[in-house]
Amino acid sequence: MMSMTCHNLDSARTVLDLFASGCSSSASFNRYSVRNYAQSSWKRSCRGYGARKLLGRRRGNAQCRVSSTMTPETLLNDTGVAQGPPPVLGFKKESRTPVSLTNLFEVVAEDLLILNQNLQSIVGAENPVLMSAAEQIFGAGGKRMRPALVFLVSRATAELVGLKELTVEHRRLAEIIEMIHTASLIHDDVLDDSDIRRGKETVHQLYGTRVAVLAGDFMFAQSSWYLANLENLEVIKLISQVIKDFASGEIKQASSLFDCDTELEEYLLKSYYKTASLIAASTKGAGIFSGVDSSISQKMYEYGKNLGLSFQVIDDILDFTQSAEQLGKPAGSDLVKGNLTAPVIFALEKEPKLREIIETEFSEPGSLDEAIGLIKSSGGIERAQELAEEKAHLAIQNLQCLPQSSFRVALEEMVMYNLERID
Repeated sequence: MMSMTCHNLDSARTVLDLFASGCSSSASFNRYSVRNYAQSSWKRSCRGYGARKLLGRRRGNAQCRVSSTMTPETLLNDTGVAQGPPPVLGFKKESRTPVSLTNLFEVVAEDLLILNQNLQSIVGAENPVLMSAAEQIFGAGGKRMRPALVFLVSRATAELVGLKELTVEHRRLAEIIEMIHTASLIHDDVLDDSDIRRGKETVHQLYGTRVAVLAGDFMFAQSSWYLANLENLEVIKLISQVIKDFASGEIKQASSLFDCDTELEEYLLKSYYKTASLIAASTKGAGIFSGVDSSISQKMYEYGKNLGLSFQVIDDILDFTQSAEQLGKPAGSDLVKGNLTAPVIFALEKEPKLREIIETEFSEPGSLDEAIGLIKSSGGIERAQELAEEKAHLAIQNLQCLPQSSFRVALEEMVMYNLERID
């Protein structure tokens, strides 16, 4: 692992505070009012939040630069990372109207419209086949969550420094992030041999594996070219690490298929590589281009990291609780391929029979349905939900350094939207 400043990738390399919040707390986050929490605690400085949890970080807002060559795997065993669960926050339960993405992103709707107009012209305009592939994936009902987060953090942090409008760099960053995300989806579908994505046929199903791999490669290359032209070394390093993390995540997943001894730390690290790394880089990059202090951009990184981990855990729960129509892919698809996620890992602690079924790689008729039933009856779903809620707690804390605004509210509501996907 190359040396780095601790305000850049330190939280990822200290295993993301993976167990700073624990995973077996009885604390519940369902339907808590983010707004009530924000009103009661927004005046708190972001100084001191979680400072003790990050290796090499000082208390307060002081910047620190610590070179580290330790790998994530080494840091998993560092006793200085996990200090036990944080105190339960004093949220109050109340009924609330479910959050919709349309309403959530309304404050950056114009920014997203400009993004959509630019994406297809940026990607593959020189090649009709690549253009068709781009249209397939960009037009497949994607939520544009990652670029929306870029715009929300950009506008929320811009208020701190008096910026009245987004910069060209902000907008280009959002486009780069969506290209990288799209490229990763195309390659994921090839690796997973998935025929359906967001309810539509995948690129490799329509055009073949060769075109799909080349389309993904082209988008990665195109995004890297635009990234280099931003001429910001810190952001270039940040986003380049994401592309490396994607590969690391795929390798870790491929090397642990059907492995019933997979531990939660390994699952969370893989989830960081495959999902949270890009979201964290998106939100931190937005803060950097706003010109805020490094302590603020680091908080945006941690917000994206914790939101990303929570999002992945909820996705993995939905793989067992939703239908193929709702998921846009077959239910239980991760499990049948040997990818053991949080609900499975928790269930394995209580159900020896589940290990037997998984180790046969579902060779017996009806074994997949039996395994899913055991995961549900053992409490695996509920414990995974608690894990997602605890990461959500941390994401909300990370926003306390932002001024009150409609953009900060939307970032808070994004956390709630994610949790409410399992209702």
